[in-house]
Amino acid sequence: MDNNNLITIDTNNYEAMAKAMGIAGESSKSSDTKKTQQLPRFRINHSPIMGETTMNGKNVNVEIVEGGTYKLEIPDGETYYSKSARIRPFMQRYMYKRFVKNVNAKMGEPMGIYHKTVMADSLNLDLKDNQGGFNCGKPAGYIQDFKALPTQTQDLIKQIKRVRVIFGLVDLLDPYNAKGESISFETTPFIWEIDNRDAFKDVGKPFAKLADLRRLPIQHYIGLETQERKLPNGNSFYLPVATLDVSSTIETSDEDQVIFGDFISWIHNYNQYIVNEWDSNVGSRADEDMKDIVEDFVEVDAS
Repeated sequence: MDNNNLITIDTNNYEAMAKAMGIAGESSKSSDTKKTQQLPRFRINHSPIMGETTMNGKNVNVEIVEGGTYKLEIPDGETYYSKSARIRPFMQRYMYKRFVKNVNAKMGEPMGIYHKTVMADSLNLDLKDNQGGFNCGKPAGYIQDFKALPTQTQDLIKQIKRVRVIFGLVDLLDPYNAKGESISFETTPFIWEIDNRDAFKDVGKPFAKLADLRRLPIQHYIGLETQERKLPNGNSFYLPVATLDVSSTIETSDEDQVIFGDFISWIHNYNQYIVNEWDSNVGSRADEDMKDIVEDFVEVDAS
């Protein structure tokens, strides 16, 4: 036997071991990557959540959850809130996404759908999307003169968002539930999709600093607060304020190895689902492109 081919058996990481042992494709559910286990979603709650309480024998509306509060949405469970949080990032990825409204949506129907690309470690390449195209329709390469593009193309590009996707562990500080009740909270894995342009840059600064210091994200905490910004109509939205702690270094554990492997598997399954959607839609997308070419040719010929 060639000892160089031996690997460590890790019974806590089924996905990796199943692939190594040749049984990853045996399960009847293995091809259904859409049903990948969901991760808790971390994000900022921009609008206050109101509730009722009794004062002097009367029911009055009160603000239960403030705007600018972080929230963690547990799949098939509760949502927890906190004004501040601390994350330990394990990794980040990038993607594009675009929300397309369903203008004919009726009561109870989805208001629209998201066009999404695969996740990658850079946006410097074309990314397959779930509509059979690339980059959710954004033209490839660097656009030197945006205003020289056709108005329709400009409008499309404005709808497409760069997304920084962070995976890691989160601690909510002084957390509470949707009723305003204090709760106990354990460190939890999360996914955070950051698509606001300013937030994309601001949260990227700690990662850039870690790269300059040649340190890994998993070795440090990032503290999170929020900062209010006003809109022209008087409403508010909030941006994350991220503070990197480099005063101490976190030692990785065996449990961290398992969690890291789980995140890698989650990304792989998500990307495989998008690629499968791309394969399913690329034919119809090509037909639409050919139709547009023919129509353009007919219009030119007729003139």
